[in-house]
Amino acid sequence: MGNIPNEYADIQTLWKINFSSNALSGPIPEFIGDLPSIRLLDLSRNGFTGEIPSALFKHCYKTKFVSLSHNILLGSIPESLANCLNLEGFDFSFNNLSGGIPLRICDIPRLDYLSLRSNALSGDVVQQLSTCQSLKLLDLGSNLFKGSAPFGVLGSSNLTYFNVSHNVFYGKIPEIAICSERMEYFDASWNELEGELPLSITNCRSLKVLEVGYNRLSGSIPEVLGNLDRLLVIQLCNNSISGTIPKNLASIQLLQVLDLHNLSLVGDIPDDISNCMFLRELDVSGNALEGEIPQNLYNMTYLEILDLHKNQLNGSIPPDLGNLAKLQYLDLSQNSLSGQIPSSLGNLTKLTYFNLSSNKLSGTIPTAIQGYGSYAFIDNPFLCGAPLDKPCSANGNGTLTPTSKKPKALRVPAIIAIVAAAVILSGVCLVSIMNIRARRKKKADVTMVVESTPLGSTDSNVIIGKLVLFSKSLPSRYEDWESGTRALLGKECIIGVGSIGVVYKTTFEGGISIAVKKLETLGRIRNQDEFEQEIGRLGNIQHPNLVAFQGYYWSSTMKLMLSEFVPNGNLYDNLHGRHYPGPSTSRGNSELYWSRRFKIAVGTAKALAYLHHDCRPPILHLNIKSTNILLDEKYEAKLSDYGLNKLLPILDNHGLTKFHTAVGYVAPELAQSLRLSEKCDVYSFGVILLELVTGRKPVERPTANEVVVLCEYVRELLESGFASDCLDRSLRDLVENELIQVMKLGLICTSELPSKRPSMAEVIQVLESIRNGLES
Repeated sequence: MGNIPNEYADIQTLWKINFSSNALSGPIPEFIGDLPSIRLLDLSRNGFTGEIPSALFKHCYKTKFVSLSHNILLGSIPESLANCLNLEGFDFSFNNLSGGIPLRICDIPRLDYLSLRSNALSGDVVQQLSTCQSLKLLDLGSNLFKGSAPFGVLGSSNLTYFNVSHNVFYGKIPEIAICSERMEYFDASWNELEGELPLSITNCRSLKVLEVGYNRLSGSIPEVLGNLDRLLVIQLCNNSISGTIPKNLASIQLLQVLDLHNLSLVGDIPDDISNCMFLRELDVSGNALEGEIPQNLYNMTYLEILDLHKNQLNGSIPPDLGNLAKLQYLDLSQNSLSGQIPSSLGNLTKLTYFNLSSNKLSGTIPTAIQGYGSYAFIDNPFLCGAPLDKPCSANGNGTLTPTSKKPKALRVPAIIAIVAAAVILSGVCLVSIMNIRARRKKKADVTMVVESTPLGSTDSNVIIGKLVLFSKSLPSRYEDWESGTRALLGKECIIGVGSIGVVYKTTFEGGISIAVKKLETLGRIRNQDEFEQEIGRLGNIQHPNLVAFQGYYWSSTMKLMLSEFVPNGNLYDNLHGRHYPGPSTSRGNSELYWSRRFKIAVGTAKALAYLHHDCRPPILHLNIKSTNILLDEKYEAKLSDYGLNKLLPILDNHGLTKFHTAVGYVAPELAQSLRLSEKCDVYSFGVILLELVTGRKPVERPTANEVVVLCEYVRELLESGFASDCLDRSLRDLVENELIQVMKLGLICTSELPSKRPSMAEVIQVLESIRNGLES
């Protein structure tokens, strides 16, 4: 907490300031601008507020790089930034900046890195950026820019990364006569671009990522796209593109993602698509494709997502799909598939989503896949048996009787309070002539749904906001919600900032508190239906060591998640001291003695075992770290952020960097090849165990040139016979033998090979035997 000490103002020879990830707050000190020797200024990932001081760039003649990303900064980008004539790059991404890009920004001759992603910047950018010919990276994604996109910079000989996604750019993608030989990443998705994808895109011979989905593009998929043999990602979805899937796309052997969903494609799925042996995602849903599912898809052994739903596919389901051992998402619904369901689909043990509904399938549902629930099989008139509750008999005519919860009365104006707070938080002003009328819907699996529609609308399908509550403990009076949501407007109510959003605490009259997470990214979630499907199911997950999910809110401008408030903070702050800046031993909460730490380990293990073994389909967490383990009044562990892996931000390499906030906790196979399994969670849990035993952070930097990775540090000392040197000697009730046993379990969990790691059920057995052995 706090700010940068004023004592730094007197160090005239200071050349490097790096306070990244220290939870600093308040305004950025202007005295930094008086330091004439600064070459690197990194204040990223903190809680700085207010505007960027113009004086910050008063004496920046020697400054090479400035990063202010991931803060809560407001206002415009100072024109004085152009005074930094030796600047090579700046990163102001993930703030709340507004206004436009400074006119003189291209006066900086060696500027090669410009990132303004995820702000509220607006206006035209072509004039400002037209002369920036040294750029290697340009990231304007997730802003409010409009007009023509700055496609002119594509001619820059050094450009590698070009992202203008999630804006309001319109017009056509021009012919690309000259394209940098280094150009690897092109993302113009989520805009209002029209016309056809130019054939000259193939001049970008080194292109690895091509994303132009969610626009108004027309025409057909260019055949010449198959000539870009280095492509890893092709995303053309949600456009007006028609025609067939070019067969020569199958010649891009390194392709990992092919996303053509919600187009107007006809014809069949090319048989040769199986030549793309490294494909991880194949999504051609929402088209008018015909014919049978290719029989040789089993060749794509890396396939994790196969989405063919909402087409006109016929024939049977190929039994060899059961050989796709890595498959996690399979949706064949809304087609005309017939025949029996192959029992081999039961071999797909990693599936987290499975849907065969709305087809013409027949026969008995194989036992191994019945656990996916009736939703996965409904609207197949000739299917019978569990879980459809439809006996397999000649006259069988089963009837569904879903369980339901008693609806809870919620005053209609409550949604108004939520919308008001959400709108103000997002910086959007509502015109006073807009009013809101709310209507209620009762659903079998939720407590209460409230939807709001614009005043005067006669179409009940025009929804501008939707609040869903699962918890019976939440208040139902409008006055309570009004006072509670008003608290969200204060920055002092921020209790956490994570990889998917900011978390606020709000308290209702009567003392009921909840945590409200304002989502800043939807990851791979594409629309409201997917959001509700992904988030809504969390309301049914209940375990004493999981943070209870209590509801959510959706509108076009704001997405909120409501959950249980856990009062004792997170494990990281308790272990290392709140926002502890340096190497960590014994400066955290003195009340976190060993018996409590052991209880936290057991509670976290039970939460993970429940997600892995008791939920159907199993839930992988994939973002386990000590900041996601919350502690209640009795220091019982409550695991948070479970079931949200589809919301994690997907950045440059489509999956890998979305785990960047969990440095030190990520399993090696996940970081190297994105191989997802429950053993990734086991690895992260092993790091947590080592953190509890040693009191150290998972990664520490004692000096600028030294990095200490916890699991490597502990393993080296243990193998050298100095295991006791690792233990946190501040523990008042230290039991050395027990700590060493837990340490060894942590090292087993962090084994390089996933097959060497135990399951979470086995981890619980080991922890219980350690405690029982001690008590005996």
